[in-house]
Amino acid sequence: MEDPKKGEAPATAAVLVIGDEILSGRTQDVNTRYIANYLGEIGVDLKEARVVSDDEAAIVAAVNELRARYTYVLTTGGIGPTHDDITADAVAKAFGVEIGEDPRAISLLRERFSEEELNPARRRMARIPKGAELVLNAISKAPGFWIGNVIVMAGVPVIMQAMMDTVGPQLKSGARILVETVAAGAIPEGSYAARLEEIARGRQGVSVGSYPSFTSAGVRNQIVLRSRDKDALAQAAEDVRRLLAELADQDGRR
Repeated sequence: MEDPKKGEAPATAAVLVIGDEILSGRTQDVNTRYIANYLGEIGVDLKEARVVSDDEAAIVAAVNELRARYTYVLTTGGIGPTHDDITADAVAKAFGVEIGEDPRAISLLRERFSEEELNPARRRMARIPKGAELVLNAISKAPGFWIGNVIVMAGVPVIMQAMMDTVGPQLKSGARILVETVAAGAIPEGSYAARLEEIARGRQGVSVGSYPSFTSAGVRNQIVLRSRDKDALAQAAEDVRRLLAELADQDGRR
């Protein structure tokens, strides 16, 4: 993996989830979470996640907008054998290149399918934009592809994960994003919100967020801190623990 130069800004990324089945609620998107965790482990900042329908104009617009803004765009969905799998065509249109059956992709499909099984529908999965590199997958053999800074992967989670294993080592890596979680328990967010903001402003390079959860015991809050700087993260976490201890002590004296 490539290491960023000293002082270079971390690589950034967006996820573009493509598919009517996601927007209709019939299928749950689990790919974004997997990609987010994967990128965090290698130090790539995921800045945006977007879902679009199986509409060529919408996909083209989203791809062009996102690829101009981020280091990488990772798409999932829409590269299967059916008529509504239009991602490859839309990405080719976004880049202004031709698309056609790729001999490399056909060879991969022949590893799984006989000539009789390799019907026109399955051959659709071998249509690759001109100039793209293939993204291999060990599960079904049908490849994704990588063109410019856009990485096109399958929507089926197990296949997408196999493709991430292929492309992940090729992404520009950076310092891992470290995370520390501090339990705030039943202390209301309104009690610590202002001072938490002061801590966030005072600790450069540390992001701080408060997240409530609803349990059988009532609302419980967690404060999550993220940073690439181990020392800054530890100092900010200590600030938060000190704040919560003060609030708990005040509550105990009432």
